[in-house]
Amino acid sequence: MEALKEKILKEGKVRAGNILKVDCFLNHQMDIKFLNEVGKEFRKRFEGEKVDKILTIEASGIAIAGIASQYFDYVPVVFAKKTESLNLDKDVYESNVHSFTKKKDYKVRVGKQFLNKGERVLIIDDFLAQGCATKGMIDLVEQAGAELVGIGIVIEKGFQDGRKVLEDLGVRVESLAIIDKLEDNKVYFK
Repeated sequence: MEALKEKILKEGKVRAGNILKVDCFLNHQMDIKFLNEVGKEFRKRFEGEKVDKILTIEASGIAIAGIASQYFDYVPVVFAKKTESLNLDKDVYESNVHSFTKKKDYKVRVGKQFLNKGERVLIIDDFLAQGCATKGMIDLVEQAGAELVGIGIVIEKGFQDGRKVLEDLGVRVESLAIIDKLEDNKVYFK
């Protein structure tokens, strides 16, 4: 998606440790008009696919998935919770996930009533690095007996193993921008 690449080059900031900050438009402050274009692009990428639900992970994926939903006939969006909560039922699907940016392990949970056998689920997230969060969401879909349509990623760090990990599982991955490298405070795309 050329508009996304341009926005990353203009507004993104490269930090040490292969970190790309896009908090000015994607995952802190959100550019809703631009995210609408992201949602339309996901619809194009998954044209012809029946989608019953969109699954994401809190927190950054929620807005993206919610906006994308309107282009998939307003299907429900379910987000995996990273923390235990008193208002989360005890009957949950649960998976272990490692966060690349936070450098910690946590469990993600989805109430069983929100993912059902036979549903066609599209996973959408902001970043793909090593694939850990996405693998955790795939595990939740499989536990539910639902069918995975594919994975929609806004920004993929193509220099890390996430895509290979997911493709080795036989999963379709659609990334809107793939970064080849982050070097000398610059972003290089594939």
